[in-house]
Amino acid sequence: MTEENRKILARINAYAENVMADIDPQKVPVSVQLDKLRPIMEEMAAERKMSLEEFFILYMDIQSEASCISDAKLRDELSDLNDGEGMPLLYK
Repeated sequence: MTEENRKILARINAYAENVMADIDPQKVPVSVQLDKLRPIMEEMAAERKMSLEEFFILYMDIQSEASCISDAKLRDELSDLNDGEGMPLLYK
């Protein structure tokens, strides 16, 4: 992930923490969550001279990349807990 993409994600996540602190993402529809993020996305899209739609696609790409990185880190951490055969030692 590029440094610029990290900054984009960090800025949106910081904004989300403020405006969605009381929202349960499991219970609130994604459309409502996105409406809460719309102001920051519009602002950042304008800064980059992009349409909101283009910026949203960029954000989703960055979010997907971040999710893959997070998943890989978790797998690495879990592999430290097992013997390399995919099953935690606790269950053998």
